[in-house]
Amino acid sequence: MDLFGSSGVRGVAPGELTPELVLRVARATGTIFEAERVALGRDTRETGRLLVGAAASGLAAAGSDVDRLGVVPTPSLQAYCERESVPGVVITASHNPPEYNGVKLVAADGVELSNERLEAVESRLDDAGYATWDRTGSIRSVENANRAYNRELLAALDREAIADADLRVVIDPGHGAGALTSPELFRELGVEVRTIHAQPDGHFPGRDPEPVAENLTDLGRLVAAADADLGIAHDGDADRAMFFDETGAFVEGDAVLAALAAAELRAGDVAVSAVNASQRLVDVVEAADAELRLTPIGSTYITTAIRELRADGRSVPIAGEGNGGILFPAYRIARDGAYTAGRLCELLAAREASLGELIAPYDEYHNVRHNVAYDDSAERAAMLEAIDAAAEVADGTVDRTDGCRIGYDDGWVLARPSGTEPLVRVYAEARDPDRAAALAAGMRDRLAAV
Repeated sequence: MDLFGSSGVRGVAPGELTPELVLRVARATGTIFEAERVALGRDTRETGRLLVGAAASGLAAAGSDVDRLGVVPTPSLQAYCERESVPGVVITASHNPPEYNGVKLVAADGVELSNERLEAVESRLDDAGYATWDRTGSIRSVENANRAYNRELLAALDREAIADADLRVVIDPGHGAGALTSPELFRELGVEVRTIHAQPDGHFPGRDPEPVAENLTDLGRLVAAADADLGIAHDGDADRAMFFDETGAFVEGDAVLAALAAAELRAGDVAVSAVNASQRLVDVVEAADAELRLTPIGSTYITTAIRELRADGRSVPIAGEGNGGILFPAYRIARDGAYTAGRLCELLAAREASLGELIAPYDEYHNVRHNVAYDDSAERAAMLEAIDAAAEVADGTVDRTDGCRIGYDDGWVLARPSGTEPLVRVYAEARDPDRAAALAAGMRDRLAAV
């Protein structure tokens, strides 16, 4: 696919991701969906108002009625799609910087479209039809989609156990769509809540939308100052959650995924993750006598693998990546930052443990990540050649599921082009922090030298 990356269409708006392009994508989507109604939502980005109008016009031009939900987390729109049995479109760039925006497509079961259906949409960009004048769709506003989403979360989580744990949390929605749902949800769960960066604002004045450690220093300080049990941070559309422990220390997403997986997996189960899966998760899967299925990086690949495994009768209780995008397929085959945070609170309550104690068994590995930017397709191609050259001379095990992962006895390094930005991403992990840094730096330097 040329247009759809690992998590939908992304670009700087409105220059790269133009209203015209969004309209074409929406019209092609409406043509492929052939649905009487389509749900449409957006995150808080400034260009969202502009682009959601273009999307509504494209869907209506294809003959679909449009339910405009307003500003909603992506999992809130997915919940609406499943509840109403209608497909959906969400205007969001998730974790990307404020100048970006994007388009995600959701099927009527609340699951992101498979790669096969995305390819079908992309194939119709230039020849999608128009409905006749008397069959064009209507556009209406729908109120309280977020409230309905929160009610579903409350019903799905163990409210009594969480309330009895007497937890204090600090929530950082990062000015994104989660500001409209997560603080209220956790208060209703009986948690004492404090917030930071909780005003919806498409300029993202407090921090960038990506919930990585360097963007979350304010949250860590407030967790420590407030004597909180944990901190919760979302990305722009709140389908991810990252955490701070009771000391105000950032917790690696891979450690949280491992702790949650250890609580979920039983013999014969399958966990699904991407090719950058941590050794932490590998160890948990092996200890449970379960199986780990690796996919290319991107939520669409993971959801597709989950559906295929479940169609074969396999049990998949947990899936996801160390970036905070975790799925509990028995609830919904969708990444949901609020639900993930709720399940972590349930686990803390059940174990009567602090977050630091909970993740201690999975805290022995060190991760390093770098992004190496490229300016054009020629430079990108040269970087990919440099990755291949590194693999050719490596004395480790090479895995090419997505990019190139080189595994050694004491660590691994992965390099792959981003599906959403003009970057090649480098990941490395080892028990020794110096070894992890050296593996990452070696690959980064090869790419930077082209």
